[in-house]
Formats: sequence, C-alpha cells, structure tokens
Amino acid sequence: MYAIIETGGKQYKVEKGDAIYVEKLNAEAGEKVTFDKVVLYKNRAAKIGEPFVAGVKVEGTVEKQGKQKKVVTFKYKPKKHMHTKQGHRQPYTKVVIDDIIAD
Repeated sequence: MYAIIETGGKQYKVEKGDAIYVEKLNAEAGEKVTFDKVVLYKNRAAKIGEPFVAGVKVEGTVEKQGKQKKVVTFKYKPKKHMHTKQGHRQPYTKVVIDDIIAD
C-alpha cells in the first residue's frame, strides 16, 4: 500500500514507515501532522484523484527541523570588475510516515 501526497508544491511517494524530507512545516519535533492532499492511493486497486482522492489521508510524526547543505551562487562578469557571491540554505522538515488512512 502506498500513496502519493502533495506538500510544499512537490509530490512524494510514501509508504508506512518511510522518512521523507519536505519543505518546512510549522510543527515542532514530536508533533503529529496530517497530509490531506493525496493525489494517488494504491492498495489493491489504484484510486486517482481529480485533483485529490476523497477520504484518504496520510499521518506522520515530525522527527526534526533542519537546513540543507549550503548552495553557493557566484556571478562573475569578466573585464567589468563585477563578482557576487551568495549562499543559501533551504529549511526542511523530516517526517516519518505513521499510517495511510483510507475510508
């Protein structure tokens, strides 16, 4: 049994027990989160949502909040004495999937 959920503008394939890294959620470590936007649910037969499957939700527990590795952008224009260095660390939330609930 698996489901494809949508969160943070991205889609993730999840099964019970999976750990996924999603865009930052407003939840502390140890809190329960519920994903209602289920795009596809498959147990024996697949249910495809238009746009989402009704009556199916995915529950998980927030394990930790963190930041990804730094991505450095460096812009340089030769002969113009122009260079810019900038770094960015994207925040994320690690969620462990507890259960997929289907009515």
